[in-house]
Amino acid sequence: MGNNNRVCPNCGHKMHQQFICLQHCSCGISWLKTEGVFERTPDMVFALERRTVGKKVKQVPVIRYRGEQP
Repeated sequence: MGNNNRVCPNCGHKMHQQFICLQHCSCGISWLKTEGVFERTPDMVFALERRTVGKKVKQVPVIRYRGEQP
């Protein structure tokens, strides 16, 4: 089955996948593989960043904040 059927610890509803390793719930809780469970704030922006791992270029989800310089 895998981690695609993750359940929200806050409300018990099924979480929906936005990116690989990043899932959201409608109640404002998110789960990121590297961070774990956290609450979203209005200034968060979720983006895919390209990183070179060995010889491959992989897209990794990252959290950025509005007003922050890239």
